[in-house]
Amino acid sequence: MRALTISAHGGLEQLQYRTDVVEPVIRAPDDVRIRIRAAALNHLDLFVIEGLPGVVITPPWIMGGDGAGVVDEIGAAVKGIRRGDRVLINPGISDRTCEYCVKGEHSLCIKYKLLGEHLPGTIADYVVVPAPNVRIIPDSIPWDVARGFTLATLTAWRMVVTRARVQRAEDVLIWGIGGGVALAAMQIAKLLGARTWVTSGDDEKLRRAKALGADETLNHRTQDVAKEIRARTGKRGVDVVIDNVGKDTWTRSLLALGRRGRLVTCGATSGPLVETDVRRMFWNQWSLMGSTMGNDDEMDAITQHLREGRLFPPVDSVHDIERAAEAVQRLASGKQFGKVVVRVSED
Repeated sequence: MRALTISAHGGLEQLQYRTDVVEPVIRAPDDVRIRIRAAALNHLDLFVIEGLPGVVITPPWIMGGDGAGVVDEIGAAVKGIRRGDRVLINPGISDRTCEYCVKGEHSLCIKYKLLGEHLPGTIADYVVVPAPNVRIIPDSIPWDVARGFTLATLTAWRMVVTRARVQRAEDVLIWGIGGGVALAAMQIAKLLGARTWVTSGDDEKLRRAKALGADETLNHRTQDVAKEIRARTGKRGVDVVIDNVGKDTWTRSLLALGRRGRLVTCGATSGPLVETDVRRMFWNQWSLMGSTMGNDDEMDAITQHLREGRLFPPVDSVHDIERAAEAVQRLASGKQFGKVVVRVSED
């Protein structure tokens, strides 16, 4: 089987395209094996290459969390999914028996695992996942769109809808437009009728975000984001901040946040440790929240929006699996706008 792999942690030099990886097989009654048509990259893949605390890989380790393809084989207990179905994959695997899973909070599962991080990933000819992690999609959705939809969109949906509870006419600040979560968060916030403020250090990315519907754009390299927001809102600030950057943006996020504001974070690409003045926190009655992936209901919600054409992630570039290392290099450069896709096989 073909796959993009690593056998040790380090830099991008660890990436290796291989043709001798063992194919995964059906092991459980609810397993589904999918022949991958296209996969996509997330910043998590860069963290996996570098190495994450407590995460152990078994060489050759298959990269990738997002993917879409055609059902190749199903377990004996699988219902509602047939061979030949076009599907996308939810890369978050829960045991569905713990107290959180029973309450419908699958991303809080005490045994929660992600494809590409804790389990072999999707940049390969085949992947096996439990049937509850599969959603059928119509023929009208291109593979290049479906392949990179789930991880970023599910993460953003939970942040914007479930955690922050964004309402119509609220102001929402989204850092780092061009990344998958930021773009999905902007699209979702616009669906809800919110006013979106997006940042980038690249004016071309800001121009493209404006074309996609961003209401306000800010270059965080040349402008004081918090000061500019305060000026444009009459010192009120924004209602919600969507932050997946961490250390480099945390203080500015709080300075931009208005009274009773909500900050939701799902990542720490610039560093995990931040400082918060708790006096400002309690005085302004802020809510500071974490968020990770999503549950089955949220997965159903975003998939329905995809089917109906309301949430379509922009595609930055497409790379054949044989040159998948170049896709990772593109992601690592930070120049992408939208999802970086790896094409695994043709229809």
